[in-house]
Amino acid sequence: MKFYVVEEDRTAGFTGNLRALPPWGLPGVSPCDTCGAAGGWAGLQYPCVDLSGLQERKALENPGRQVSFEEFSRLRDLVRPFAPDWARLEPGADFGPPTGTGSGTFGDLFLQNPWSLYIRREAVERLQSAGIHGLSGCPLNVRFRGKNPPELLAMQLELHGRLHIDGVPSGESPVCLTCGVSRHELPRPPILDVHSTPAPRDLFRLYNWSTLIVASERMVAAVQHLGLRGIRFSELATR
Repeated sequence: MKFYVVEEDRTAGFTGNLRALPPWGLPGVSPCDTCGAAGGWAGLQYPCVDLSGLQERKALENPGRQVSFEEFSRLRDLVRPFAPDWARLEPGADFGPPTGTGSGTFGDLFLQNPWSLYIRREAVERLQSAGIHGLSGCPLNVRFRGKNPPELLAMQLELHGRLHIDGVPSGESPVCLTCGVSRHELPRPPILDVHSTPAPRDLFRLYNWSTLIVASERMVAAVQHLGLRGIRFSELATR
């Protein structure tokens, strides 16, 4: 099985843009006492998680702030019952459907940024009919300019697979054991550990590098066969 990184197709001529943010998110952390890192993760997006029933949801409406690791841990424990059991709840994780406005023209598949994937509902249905697994998404809370707005779904992608992390000194963890922040740069070139993907979905995020969205060769073949537009695929090396 081959795997591919999902990327924007900038030659397709689409002009779509979303000025939309999720309603809730875990805050970043102030400098960690163990590794000194601060801030949060990108790419941990759970648009189908509804926190409107959480009593302390107000504390999650300003995810750009930084709190102590102890306060972050408390908030994470409050969110955990609402999230899928496979979710990584790290600083900066987002919840709920993006809310705001949109404009321009959109392809069948659309990347607002490298880690935020949206797919038209009809494209999701066609891909599912073609036997593609792992396509879970929720409608946006977005007002579009113009007539015939696209019915985009924000993809909630499971976490599968890991990149090989080379160059980390023997005996050290590639992530901080206290705050979970990666202690390394993105490997160049990225190489997927094939043993870490025993039964992956056809579309998923990497567990240890959540800003990379990965498609199976089945997904690539289905997108090409159906003539769906808006993204391109770059083969991911494996080992």
